[in-house]
Amino acid sequence: MSSVAVRFAPSPTGRLHVGNVRPALLNWLFARRHRGTFLLRLDDTDVERSSEDFARGIEENLCWLGLTWDRFARQSERMDRYAEAFRRLRADERLYPCYETDAELAAKRRAQRSRGRPPIYDRAALKLSEAERASFEGEGRQPYWRFRLDAGDVAWDDAIRGPQHFEGGNLSDPVLFRADGRPTYTLASVVDDVDLAITHVIRGEDHVANTAVQIQIAMALGAERPITYAHHPLLIDAGGEALSKRLGSLSLATLREQGIEPMAIASLLARIGTADPLVARADMADLVAGFDLARVGRAPVRFDRHELEQVNARVLAELPFARVAERLRSQGIAGSEEFWNAVRANLATLSDAKAWWDVVSGDIAPVAEDPGFAAAATMLLPPEPWNDATWSTWTKAVSAATGAKGKALFRPLRLALTGLDHGPEMRALLPLIGRARTAARLAGKTAR
Repeated sequence: MSSVAVRFAPSPTGRLHVGNVRPALLNWLFARRHRGTFLLRLDDTDVERSSEDFARGIEENLCWLGLTWDRFARQSERMDRYAEAFRRLRADERLYPCYETDAELAAKRRAQRSRGRPPIYDRAALKLSEAERASFEGEGRQPYWRFRLDAGDVAWDDAIRGPQHFEGGNLSDPVLFRADGRPTYTLASVVDDVDLAITHVIRGEDHVANTAVQIQIAMALGAERPITYAHHPLLIDAGGEALSKRLGSLSLATLREQGIEPMAIASLLARIGTADPLVARADMADLVAGFDLARVGRAPVRFDRHELEQVNARVLAELPFARVAERLRSQGIAGSEEFWNAVRANLATLSDAKAWWDVVSGDIAPVAEDPGFAAAATMLLPPEPWNDATWSTWTKAVSAATGAKGKALFRPLRLALTGLDHGPEMRALLPLIGRARTAARLAGKTAR
């Protein structure tokens, strides 16, 4: 499958969120797994709603997530190709002009529903005479253009949903060009997929009916080879509702601001809804190696924010120091690899490392529950240099001298040295705190 070519085609009309970035991830993983190419195509023909700010945001967030692209295209720069498709389809009598207003179309749909019929276009425009068309245009109405579907069966073997088929007669002739001459998504997407030699279209199941229509359009345009389609279930939130494009709390930009790691998002979205166990990965290469589109299921996929936070903590615990060193320095943390290895398993987000840096290098409020016990522990402090065996050596000596064991031994020492009754292993923290700071804290002092 070395010739695999996939695409992610967002409209720059909003911010990326976990729901619409999941198909980007699935496409990217599929391309990398099969040594293919990944195209980022901005579907920006909706000029009223598209913006450069949203376009830049999409690109920045994909790069942050690690989904770099091999090819790039904008539909707004391909209008000549859509015009050419218009001429071809019209010459082949697959396009026909329509003049109904939005209000007239809405009235037709209401009437059809009231009679228990599906609200598909009745092809009334095909019955218009030249005089009637001229009359509409004389009123100032400009035609929009529909594609005349064949009535036969449209079938394909979906890579996720299995065999699919639609009767063309049960589908509504799609609008391919608006009255102002601009192409719709339905037409532009097909032209681009054919022109840019896309082999696999992996997208949400809300596009299944679109696929039946687009297969006919591709055939009418003379596509030389079929595209493999794969329609995955959409994400739903904890309440079972579909995720909205404008649900800001789950946008990538917001999650990034809140300290969620890109690999946490990728790890979760790559595995939920599949038959594979959820494993937090620190590197995209690991996700690529374990990716199999055939394991994506058909059931609705629930996105749980709490689960994302748990994965985030596990990803941080897996990250090597080299991957976070610069980010730690930007927070004013001059910690070493030893510091990172000591605290990383106790972080919910990377910003939590600052509190532990203050514990090992700054002033804290020590808690001396038993001054006598603390004084005895101070007398038994071994000389430096200290290492990860020092904690065990020291606490054994303190236990032998005081008789304290278990919680009665470890809790007061941790409280005195960190001000907290929980946290990273003390065998790792103690060498970082150092002898002088340890002695001061045992004495109830905050001096560095």
